[in-house]
Amino acid sequence: MSEPDTIVVLYGGVSAEREVSLKSGEAIAAALAEKYPVELLRLDAAELPDSIDPERMIVFPALHGSFGEDGELQSLMEARGVEYCGSDAAASRVCMSKEVTKQLAKELGVQVPESMFFDGASAPLADDVIKQLGTSLVLKPTDQGSSVGLFFTEHRSALGVALCQIDSGNWMIERRIRGRELTVGLLDGRAMGVVEILSASGVYDYKAKYTLGATEYQFPAQLDAGITARIQREAEAIFKACGCRDFARIDFLLEGDVPYFLEVNTLPGLTATSLLPKSASCEGYDFPALADELVRPALSRFAAKGGAT
Repeated sequence: MSEPDTIVVLYGGVSAEREVSLKSGEAIAAALAEKYPVELLRLDAAELPDSIDPERMIVFPALHGSFGEDGELQSLMEARGVEYCGSDAAASRVCMSKEVTKQLAKELGVQVPESMFFDGASAPLADDVIKQLGTSLVLKPTDQGSSVGLFFTEHRSALGVALCQIDSGNWMIERRIRGRELTVGLLDGRAMGVVEILSASGVYDYKAKYTLGATEYQFPAQLDAGITARIQREAEAIFKACGCRDFARIDFLLEGDVPYFLEVNTLPGLTATSLLPKSASCEGYDFPALADELVRPALSRFAAKGGAT
């Protein structure tokens, strides 16, 4: 079986999630290095490095946000004939848009929070939003992750102030679901363990995600077996409908016994303590074993096209 000379882990990048990516890249590179030759390559510009040779290398893009998860990097790799881990350019573009993924979920019969979408250059009036969605709301970009730009509002005045601060980008407002925060990892389209996120503040924002001790996690989540099975089944259906491949992480909120789909993360955080590894640990994978599973499909694609021997 032909194998690449090197797995190149791209990390860093140019998005607001660069710091998260630096940690993911270092962690996944260290785990892969237990079994494979690895090169850790930091991206400081939105371009594919010339040093990547499609005949000798595959790429693990440990990147988040723009020029990572949005399909741009994937398009460049496809044009150059580079095999890489994770979803292809088309699926990455789909999943980067919360508007598109929510519509696909609705078409599958999956529950999603009521929401509205707008261009930051023409933000709606607070009164119009409240008339449609109520006063308890979540405001966030449609194409960012790691809770970048996330706002919670409970009053008209706070919503008005938040909307006045927006003048660009793609945004959404949705009815706030006051329920249990859940996420599930998928390997090759198969859902693994459901993880419950227990934020001390009650809000799983950027601070809660990346401040030591601010959040606890329960994995597997203590749920009725039927609810667990429903979340896993819906996650698998969404993964397939979005055209994802290899791996992803899908987030839900549970209100009562109804799971509401939130978003697909095609390149989720990949430190040993990130959510995807927690989900995988429910299936018996430690971090190095998970890293091996994450690269296997790309290695198979490389072999199938007759790469290096």
